[in-house]
Amino acid sequence: MAGAPLYLALAGGVGGARLADGLAGALPADRLTVAVNTADDFEHLGLRISPDLDTVTYTLAGVEDPQTGWGRAGESWAALEALGALGGETWFRLGDRDLAVHLLRSAMARTGRPLSEIAAGLARALGVAHRVVPMTDDEVRTVVHTAEGALAFQDYFVRRGCAPAVEGFAFEGLAGAAPAPGLAECLEDPALAAVLIGPSNPYVSIAPIVGLPEVAAFLARRTVPAVAVSPIVGGAAVKGPLAKMMAELGAEVSAAGVAAHYGALIDGLVIDRADAALAARLRSTGLAVAVADTVMRDRAGRRALARTVLDFAAGLAPRAR
Repeated sequence: MAGAPLYLALAGGVGGARLADGLAGALPADRLTVAVNTADDFEHLGLRISPDLDTVTYTLAGVEDPQTGWGRAGESWAALEALGALGGETWFRLGDRDLAVHLLRSAMARTGRPLSEIAAGLARALGVAHRVVPMTDDEVRTVVHTAEGALAFQDYFVRRGCAPAVEGFAFEGLAGAAPAPGLAECLEDPALAAVLIGPSNPYVSIAPIVGLPEVAAFLARRTVPAVAVSPIVGGAAVKGPLAKMMAELGAEVSAAGVAAHYGALIDGLVIDRADAALAARLRSTGLAVAVADTVMRDRAGRRALARTVLDFAAGLAPRAR
């Protein structure tokens, strides 16, 4: 390892964005790279929408909606209301401030600029100092296999409200996708000290990132520790449909179920105090466990959890080659 330690955070959705914000409060801008799921991206009304990238960027910029965790604070909905009055589709809610980002992203994409370049420019414009990168500049799309057939992720998640029973997931384009430049550089940096996986949905937010062939190869040969924060607390998901997905897939809906899903991908798991009784069971499998307050109710909570995660990762022994 050379120089000051560098950390790679993997994120998707509100939980991952909030931990990324905590890490950004604890680390200098050049010591943290946040790689974000883009398999949920899609085109809507002719616009390129990157929901997880925007959630992470807005959160790091401090402009996210504090109630939902996604979208913009102080949002207005004039364009959406006018669209509905014209008979247009309004199932995917685009606020006026949010719409500006999608318009600019789409215009830049039409000039041939890669998503990583666009994301960096938008982050800078919103005052984000830390590096936020899409997992890939290639097109990868999540398909949810359900009892009612295959659905594009946003059709399942937003249009159908996660109602259909889940049977599995596929990531179209993943096998041929390469990590975006910022992520690739981080994987090759000798200063990389740990991989930190946020409390994001393991099935649809983290799986596409770690499933990128070059990322998967790195994780298989790495010597640095990988630590995850459980998105399941007390048998329920803090946000989103994860608990429902796990139950429908026959997995144990608990931090132990999360650990079982990640398997050898992680060396340590941070679980909530509500799940402290699971710690001994998890440690008996050889997994390192830290117990902390993982429900980030405010910025102080985010930074406290980030400090716990960083200290936990620092205390883990390097992996043997």
